[in-house]
Amino acid sequence: MAPKVLISDKLSDAAVQIFRDRGIDVDFQPDLGKDKDKLAEIIGNYDGLAIRSATKVTEKILANAPNLKVIGRAGIGTDNIDKEEASKKGVIVMNTPFGNMITTAEHAIAMMFAVARQIPEASASTHAGKWEKSKFMGVELTGKTLGVIGAGNIGGIVCDRARGLKMKVVAYDPFLGDEKAKKMGVEKVELDELLKRADFITLHVPFTDQTANILSRENLAKTKKGVRIINCARGGLVDEEALADMLKSGHVAGAAFDVFKVEPATENPLFNLPNVVCTPHLGAATTEAQENVALQVAEQMADYLLTGAVSNALNMPSVTAEEAKVMGPWVKLAGHLGAFIGQMTDEPIKAINILYDGSVGKMNLDALNCGVVAGIMKRANPDVNMVSAPVVAREKGIQISTTNQDKSGVFDGYVKVTVVTEKRERSIAGTVFSDGKPRFIQIKGINIDAEIGAHMLYTTNEDVPGIIGTLGQTMGENDVNIANFTLGRSAAKGEAIALLYVDEVVPEPVIQKLRATGMFKQIKPLQFDVA
Repeated sequence: MAPKVLISDKLSDAAVQIFRDRGIDVDFQPDLGKDKDKLAEIIGNYDGLAIRSATKVTEKILANAPNLKVIGRAGIGTDNIDKEEASKKGVIVMNTPFGNMITTAEHAIAMMFAVARQIPEASASTHAGKWEKSKFMGVELTGKTLGVIGAGNIGGIVCDRARGLKMKVVAYDPFLGDEKAKKMGVEKVELDELLKRADFITLHVPFTDQTANILSRENLAKTKKGVRIINCARGGLVDEEALADMLKSGHVAGAAFDVFKVEPATENPLFNLPNVVCTPHLGAATTEAQENVALQVAEQMADYLLTGAVSNALNMPSVTAEEAKVMGPWVKLAGHLGAFIGQMTDEPIKAINILYDGSVGKMNLDALNCGVVAGIMKRANPDVNMVSAPVVAREKGIQISTTNQDKSGVFDGYVKVTVVTEKRERSIAGTVFSDGKPRFIQIKGINIDAEIGAHMLYTTNEDVPGIIGTLGQTMGENDVNIANFTLGRSAAKGEAIALLYVDEVVPEPVIQKLRATGMFKQIKPLQFDVA
C-alpha cells in the first residue's frame, strides 16, 4: 500500500505533485495547521506530515500518530515541532536548510545597506513630505570590516557577497578550519578579536546553549564604538535590552533585526529607536525560497518513505539513497546483532561497545550504531526504532562507544557488539555475505557460521557427545522442523554452543524437555525481524 502524507500548511502545487508523481497518496489541507484538534483527530492515518511554520506538532499530536514516520519542515526553523517527543516516538524530523540560504543571506546584506544609509527612516521622512537631506548621513560599506559570527552555509554566502562589496571580512566560527577560511578569503579570529575590530557585525548561527546571548551585555561592551549589528539568524542571540541601552548611549550606531527573542514581536526594546531597522522574520520570504524549500521537503520525504534515504534529519543520521542500497543488509545485520544481545541480557546494561572491522568501517557508522542500539532496546520496548533508540539509551544512562579498525581476518568486513552489565560482558559478531544475507560469525568468542531466521534456538553446553542427537530428536518428536543447525566450541571438551534456525516458535514444553536432560547450561528461544 502506498505511503500517505498529510500537508497541513501551504505548499506549492509543484511540491504536491512531486509526492503524487512518486506514487505517494497525498492529502492537501493547507489550513489544517490552524486547527490543532482536527489535526490530532486525523493524524493517525498518515505516514508523513509536511508543514511550514503554522502547524504546531505537539506532544498531543504525536500521541495520536501511531503510524507517523517522518515530519518534513519546509524551511530551517523547527521550533514548532516537539523534536524530543518525536524522537521518543521514533519519528524522523527533517528540515530544508539549503533552500533559503541565498534568500536569507541577501536579506542580511540588504539590512546592512539599510542601516548603513538609514534608508527606512529616510523613506518615511520623505513620504511625510519632509526633505531632511542633512539628517540622514550614512556610511560606506567599502573598506569597512564585517565581522561574521557563524561562517557556515548562510554565513559563507554573506562573506562572499561582502568581499564583492570590497569589505574586509573577519569570521568567528569554532568549526571553520584554517584551510576553508583561506579559500573563502576571510580572516579567522576569536570572538573578542572580532568584537574589537568589526564596523558591522552579522550573526549566522543557530540558537543553542552555546550561542544563546552570544552578544551579551558584556560582549556588546567590547565592540568598537559606532558598530552596527545585524541579526537575521535567530532571536535570543543578542541581549536586546542591552543593545537598546547601547543604541541610546551612542556606543552602537545602528542595528537591523529580522528576528527577535519573542515572536511574533508586537513589542520589543528595539522598537521605535533611531536607526534601528526591523522586519517581521522575512529572511526566507521570497518566492524563489518558498518554492525551493517546498520542493526540497517533498523530495526528501518521498525518498525516505520509498527508499529509506534520510536527508537533513535533525534526530537521525543522514543516509543517502546510494548508501541505503549498499548499507541495507548491514543495517539489518546491526539490528540482528543488537536483537541477539538484547534478548540474551536480563540485567541493566551499562555500556554498548561496537567494533567495525574492514570495509564496513567506511560506511555511515552513525546509522549502523542506531541499528545496533535499536535492536538491543526492542526487547524492553517493542516500539523502539533507529530514531528513538539513542534517546532511550541516553535516558537509561547507557554509554555507547565505537571502534574502527582495518581488516583483521578472513572477512572483508564485520561488526562486533559487546554489551557490559554489572555481572558480565556479552559479545556477538556478524558479517554480510556476497549474497546480501547477514550471518552470525562469532558468539562469546566462539566462531560459527549461522544463517539468521525469524525463529531460532540458542543453547550452551559442555562439549560432550549426544548434544546434536538430543536436540534433533527432541525437535523431531515435537514436530519442530530445523531449517539450519550451527555448532561451535571454544576447544575440545570445552564450552560449546548451538544455534538452531527453526520454522516456528519452539513451544515452552519442548524447552522444558531439553532442560530436563541436564545437558544444557542455557537454552534460549530467539526471535528476529527478517522481513
